[in-house]
Amino acid sequence: MNIILLGPPGAGKGTQARYLQDTHGLVQLSTGDMLRAVVASGSELGQEAKRVMTAGQLMPDTLMIDMIAERIAQPDCAKGFILDGFPRTVAQAEGLDAMLVAKGLKLDHVIEMRVDEAALTERITGRYTCKSCGTGYHDMFKLPKVAGVCDACGSTEFSRRADDTVDAVSARLKVYRDQTAPILPYYQGRGVLRTIDGMADIADVTRSIEEILQPSTV
Repeated sequence: MNIILLGPPGAGKGTQARYLQDTHGLVQLSTGDMLRAVVASGSELGQEAKRVMTAGQLMPDTLMIDMIAERIAQPDCAKGFILDGFPRTVAQAEGLDAMLVAKGLKLDHVIEMRVDEAALTERITGRYTCKSCGTGYHDMFKLPKVAGVCDACGSTEFSRRADDTVDAVSARLKVYRDQTAPILPYYQGRGVLRTIDGMADIADVTRSIEEILQPSTV
């Protein structure tokens, strides 16, 4: 079973991908992780990727797709994969489909986690973590039981991600709208796109995804 999760940063794709890995034996494929691994491998593909990165150039679509093809051929992807962060354009989506067809594979589901941008901005900009143990908190939804003291370890030091600001989040959402959202009609036309409420509680989002996957998992 091969899946693409679509949605802007902060929509919860990573959380759901981890669930799918644990329950269905799928492998989450992060383009960033794959790039680092292929460069470290020293393979011909890795050397080409390193050359492009060193030159400060954008990674060509063909190289990205070759990298994904190499990764999904590995044994741990036998049950399928979850793509998060690729494709971002219609050209990439077409290239990915062509590569999968050549391998006798296909995308089973493309799941869009639709969000309310104002609510998502509030969700992201309010989050912070304990510096000591990493426990997560939120200004509105999850405050420590004792103000300024971590529930888990008692530390009084917390931190926020530098890019969890209103301006940074707005910029990331705009990039998603401009660059990635246009591929939705492509997958709609292929009959594989399903849309769920990404703003629902995590458990409800998981249930919505399972309802989509059920025909492929029984």
